[in-house]
Amino acid sequence: MSAQTIGRQDSPAATARRSRAVVLLGAAVLAAADLALKALAEAILSNGTATDLGPINIKLLYNRGVAFSFGADLSPWVVITVTGVIIAALLWYAVTSAPSMTGLTRAGAAALLGGAVGNFVDRLDGQGVVDYFHSGWFPTFNLADVFVTAGAALLVLGNVITRPPRTGH
Repeated sequence: MSAQTIGRQDSPAATARRSRAVVLLGAAVLAAADLALKALAEAILSNGTATDLGPINIKLLYNRGVAFSFGADLSPWVVITVTGVIIAALLWYAVTSAPSMTGLTRAGAAALLGGAVGNFVDRLDGQGVVDYFHSGWFPTFNLADVFVTAGAALLVLGNVITRPPRTGH
């Protein structure tokens, strides 16, 4: 590192690019992890077996709808189109807002986007989303659902605890 680069701040444009890359790369990693776990669940559980882990079972189910099977009676392409539009809006928000987000809200955006993309890609075959965490008292869900829920909570929490910038008065 040269003496000129020590202590030099990144330009605002470089910082904005980096914050956008963090959100997008984080989302891609989480979506890939979700899709890999869904493939593993299908490979291991496709014969109808279930694994009892106490309060939760690992059991293969498919959800043709969205959260809580809402819209399960709709054509798969309607669900795919609507979720695609929602993801496009979320992607736009995440990319345009990332530079002004805190680390907590960036993590939330990455988790929300990663979970949404993981379920979207899984849905593209028209068979529905692979779910495998089964409790008996709550709808069956998957890792992407955890990412979506935690990401939304982090986004809200990050925005609630972030103080607005002070004015010079």
